[in-house]
Amino acid sequence: MKRSGPGVRPERHSQEYARGLNELEGYLLAQAEVTDALSCAEAFATQMPWLTTAQREEVIRLYATDRLQISRATLQRVTDRALELQCQYSSRYNALQIRLLGLFLSALAVFVAVLMILVY
Repeated sequence: MKRSGPGVRPERHSQEYARGLNELEGYLLAQAEVTDALSCAEAFATQMPWLTTAQREEVIRLYATDRLQISRATLQRVTDRALELQCQYSSRYNALQIRLLGLFLSALAVFVAVLMILVY
C-alpha cells in the first residue's frame, strides 16, 4: 500500500483499507467453501467402501466440483438480486427526494406569498 503523504486524504485510506478487507474476506470465504466442499465430498465417498482408490478420488473431485458450481451459481443469483434491489431502492429514494424538494419549494412559495400579502 502507498504511504500517506500530505496530499492524501484519510477517507481515501479508509476506503482502500475497506476494499482490502473485503477482498481478504471474500478470499477466506471462498477457501472455506472449497475446504467444506472437499470435506463433504470425502464423507460422501466414505459411504462407498467398494470404490477403488482412483474411483474414490474421482467421486471426490466430481462431488466437490459440482458443489462449488452450485455455490457459485447461488452466489451469483444473490449478487444479481442485491444489485436489482439497490437499483430499485435508489430510484425510490431519488423520487422521494424530488417529491420532498417540491413540497419544500411549494411551502416556501406559499410562505413568501403570505409574507408579501402581510407586508403590503
